[in-house]
Amino acid sequence: MSVIALAGCSGAPGVTTSALALLLSWPLQPGRRMVLAECDPDGSGVLYGLLQGSVGDRYGLRNLSVASRKGELVEAFWRQLIDVSAEEGKQSPHNRLVLPGVTDPAQAAGLGPAWEAMSQLFTGIGEQPVDGHDVLIDLGRNGAFGPSAVLAQRADALIVVVRNTVRSLQAAQVRIEALEERIGNVGVLMIDEGPYPVGEVQRVLRAPVVATLPYVPREARVLSDGAEQPRNFTKSPLMKAARSACTVLEQRVAMRRARLAPRYAGPSGGAVGHAG
Repeated sequence: MSVIALAGCSGAPGVTTSALALLLSWPLQPGRRMVLAECDPDGSGVLYGLLQGSVGDRYGLRNLSVASRKGELVEAFWRQLIDVSAEEGKQSPHNRLVLPGVTDPAQAAGLGPAWEAMSQLFTGIGEQPVDGHDVLIDLGRNGAFGPSAVLAQRADALIVVVRNTVRSLQAAQVRIEALEERIGNVGVLMIDEGPYPVGEVQRVLRAPVVATLPYVPREARVLSDGAEQPRNFTKSPLMKAARSACTVLEQRVAMRRARLAPRYAGPSGGAVGHAG
């Protein structure tokens, strides 16, 4: 029952690749599903990366703007999801789904009120105790600001993806400071490419490193570019680390919800929505 937003900074910190690794590794209880919503206003990395352009623009975020204006966003949303849970030689359980992002940054401007409606949708489906969904939101470099920032504000956790290199840490300092001031409770997912240890990264960014993924370009290209999967990909260092990250993120969400319990429950104990 989690809604987790992933954001990045300038350069290519690996937000979408990290989000896909989490999507495919997330531990799902029977009856629950995981949705990755690619809400990066700068454009989709999934459509022509992992999906290799196989579905064109028939599915995705761009198709929700008109539906939102008509009050039909919820119905349209489920039709835009792509199942990526199938394993070779096995029947798909249909429990890991992707909403691809816009194909052109200009399309993001037309979404307007849809961002608010989607934040409410994600909150609602994340709180269903039975047959519910966990939600990952890929905000890319700029989605945590501007009209789409409501998605970060309403999420259970906001995680900024950084690499432990000088360039990435310099870009992340100002970004994390601004997000901490506006939203708060910012965590860091570190891609271990550079020389700086977790403690130094936390000191520089003044934010906790809640999870670490290894810098393994060959494995990452399976997710970022649709490269051929090596044997035992699910047991690779990247995917093992992603599974560990999922556990930590679940714990972070649970701890936050426990702290905010009065805001999540009404007089009868029913959920009333997320705190900002």
